[in-house]
Amino acid sequence: MIKSIINGIKAYFGSFSLIFKLGLWKYFGVPIIISLCTGLFFATLIYFFADDVGYYIAKVWIWKWGSETFSTISTILGGLLIAVLALIPYKHIVMALSSPFMSPVSEKIEAYLLGDIRHVHRKTTFSEQLGRGIRINIRNLIREVLFVIPLVVLTFIPVIGLVFTILIFAIQAFYVGFGNMDYTMERHFKYKESIQFVKNHKGVALGNGIIFILMLFIPIIGFIIVLPISVVAASTETVKALKNEGFIKLSTAAPDVNKIES
Repeated sequence: MIKSIINGIKAYFGSFSLIFKLGLWKYFGVPIIISLCTGLFFATLIYFFADDVGYYIAKVWIWKWGSETFSTISTILGGLLIAVLALIPYKHIVMALSSPFMSPVSEKIEAYLLGDIRHVHRKTTFSEQLGRGIRINIRNLIREVLFVIPLVVLTFIPVIGLVFTILIFAIQAFYVGFGNMDYTMERHFKYKESIQFVKNHKGVALGNGIIFILMLFIPIIGFIIVLPISVVAASTETVKALKNEGFIKLSTAAPDVNKIES
């Protein structure tokens, strides 16, 4: 598990060079616009509603002394709370709407890494890719909300609340990694088979999602580069797993997937 998480993180190191080498930037125009517009929408929500949420949090402090300080802290906490909750739909909206544009990227990476593939891919159209992306991300969104909402309440418990905060981060990272891996899996597996494949490779999904979420803390730039970089990283690791477990058969002329440059 730990090794898989590390591999999922390490896959990011060679993403930029692979994007330039294969000329993949042309595929990212629409997804970048989707990411920026969606991010701007949720950033606006945070800006306008942080004070309102902070107001209700501040009511917990019933004493007069320190009320102004606690009110300021409550506004910050309100903004952070909204940001955590907004991050959940943001990820899934961007990944779902970007699926028809990310699938060709993943396919090109797979062809480059594996060469002459004897495996017969599932042929899907633009609308089928979009439909699957929406289905996968709605499924993950519902599960993520069911897990995260109760944990958000528990984060307000002094000291041990930090543990629940880390757990929320890990849950969000797992599901975003899941979505990034599915751009490759959709050519090889049906819906239920993909879910089982990710269950067997939780570490890869988690490692990929950890960097994805951390990149979103980079103002503006993070929302621009997060999807291209994370999809390339997820694709390389997913292809490795598919090959190692015999889901992809290679010709003798194909390069060894274990020697993929990082």
